[in-house]
Amino acid sequence: MSDAAREGLAWITGAGGLIGGCLSALGGLPLWRTRGLARQDLDLGDFRAVEGQFKRDRPALVIHCAALTKTGECQAEPGRARRLNVDVTARLAELASDIRFIFFSTDLVFDGRSGHYDETARVNPLSTYAETKVAAENIVLANPRHTVVRTSLNGGVSRTGDRGFNELLRRAWQKGQMLDLYTDEFRSPVAAKVTARAVWELAAANQPGLYHVAGSERLSRWEIGQALAKRWPQLKPNLRAASLKEYQGAPRAPDTSLNCAKAQRLLSFSLPGLTDWLAANPDEEF
Repeated sequence: MSDAAREGLAWITGAGGLIGGCLSALGGLPLWRTRGLARQDLDLGDFRAVEGQFKRDRPALVIHCAALTKTGECQAEPGRARRLNVDVTARLAELASDIRFIFFSTDLVFDGRSGHYDETARVNPLSTYAETKVAAENIVLANPRHTVVRTSLNGGVSRTGDRGFNELLRRAWQKGQMLDLYTDEFRSPVAAKVTARAVWELAAANQPGLYHVAGSERLSRWEIGQALAKRWPQLKPNLRAASLKEYQGAPRAPDTSLNCAKAQRLLSFSLPGLTDWLAANPDEEF
């Protein structure tokens, strides 16, 4: 038996991203040692290479974070979005058919007409990105060993400095830009470190299925901006309260806040709201 099989190796795809990076940094000990796979480590679109590496490593767990997540890019290139978000997921799930597999999805699978969605709520994606996530969810959940984790806006510090919602706001304010932030578009923002901790605990619990993991606070884009503006007064943030009624473009879901009670029952800690987390971690780089 190889060391990987004996110790329990966990693959983390998308390790160069925000959540994948946090999962890799936090680690899965004592149950797993981890191998973070960024784009330069393995091209997930090269299935022959992926299959060969999978057979060599023999992971006991795959946490699949890699995806094309920018909604504009997905809308402009639907074929590429499907290849990266659906086809790659299907191939990984097939390789991992006999082991634990955790797939990251999004609150944007909902149309946002009601909010506070739990896992029984009907999906109705409004964008190409969300459509690919719904298609991938269906593939993953067809295997009773596998798990889907839907999350919301995640914040933190990524390698590239542009993956977290907070990083995008900071970059804009560093350039002196004025941001229009909607008072009537709601999400459940969360620190990526919290998401990573929760996912490792869900993996250890080994109760496969569909879970919502996000912040416990329903916040508008405007409220999120205000909270971060208070944290970074040195940037002299410029923000203006705006409304979705002013928005022109692809459809946007007004309220995709998530009910995370199902996951919360399996966790050893309470999922915090963003403002509580910011207050409790004033010195945390964010």
